Amino acid sequence: MSLNDTALIVFVRNPVAGKVKTRLAAEVGNEKALAIYLELLAITRNLALEFDGPRYLYYSEALEAGDAWPAEHFNKRVQQGNSLGDRMHSALCEVLACHAAALLIGSDCPALRLSDLSDASASLRDADLVLGPAADGGYYLIGMKRPHACAFEGITWSSPGVLDQTLAVLDDEGLKWSLLRKLRDVDTYSDWLNV
Repeated sequence: MSLNDTALIVFVRNPVAGKVKTRLAAEVGNEKALAIYLELLAITRNLALEFDGPRYLYYSEALEAGDAWPAEHFNKRVQQGNSLGDRMHSALCEVLACHAAALLIGSDCPALRLSDLSDASASLRDADLVLGPAADGGYYLIGMKRPHACAFEGITWSSPGVLDQTLAVLDDEGLKWSLLRKLRDVDTYSDWLNV
């Protein structure tokens, strides 16, 4: 796969104090957590703009009029589904209906680089799925060439077992997967200070 054949999906939360980075907010307060989240969004936006392929932005609640994500560079939508797994699967189904492959990322992994996206796209030549393992036991990226609902079923979201549970399901289904380098998400103030 080349980057041009691969679409990038970015999942973001609507930036509202008290609704974003709740673990971080418990340490530093809602306003500071929002300010940090806005910085994380800017980092993610700059990375996405480096990506040489179609870009999709999926908001958690509603489209934001006059946001900082240029409309000429991002196809904007709203996440659909009850669980995180439902929302990721729905977005991947929508985007894979139009593109040969898709990579889905969140907005809280400031160490993510364009080279990681390139590696993920390249790994899909041979693998059914690619995952970017996060230090907290989850993942910061998932990519695939066609929707695999099984990757999102029976997973205990926001737990340290997300990646292991996902890989076990993929193995049970006989799917070939590839892993990127391990990176740290920003969930706590300590994570942010170590960016």
